[in-house]
Amino acid sequence: MRAILALALILPSAALADGHVQERLTGTIVNPDGDEIGSVSVFDTASGVVRVTVAASPMADGAHGIHLHETGECEGDFSSAGGHVAGDAEHGLVEGGPHPGDLPNGFAAADSLNYEAFSTWVSIDDDLLDDDGTALIIHSGADDYVSQPSGESGDRIACAVLAEPSR
Repeated sequence: MRAILALALILPSAALADGHVQERLTGTIVNPDGDEIGSVSVFDTASGVVRVTVAASPMADGAHGIHLHETGECEGDFSSAGGHVAGDAEHGLVEGGPHPGDLPNGFAAADSLNYEAFSTWVSIDDDLLDDDGTALIIHSGADDYVSQPSGESGDRIACAVLAEPSR
């Protein structure tokens, strides 16, 4: 069974040092003006579940759709990132869904988004590490988890190109 779980917090960095996760991809989140507003990390875990953490500020309070997009570019209005990492699936929590790049909504409060999600739908090696890369996009509104092809989650307001961290 495929599952996803989101939590509204980020674990302290000490949780990364105990060996239960391995950071695979990172990115700097930018707004449409190119200002750096946060960071994202994507991890493999010993269980095979992929863990995604996001911290971004300033961010309007409320729900925001968060997705992994098919192209690692963050230009202009972020349409350069293409559509969701979709595989052969439909978007959202519908029959034939979700896309591998679908993640739960994130919730910002006090001008800040702190987010953690776990997914068995996406594989770092199979879905994210391809020739044209991957981007994480934060949208202006909530994903309705139904509308095709992307959940009617509004404008793309923040973007990060995901890359393997240099060691």
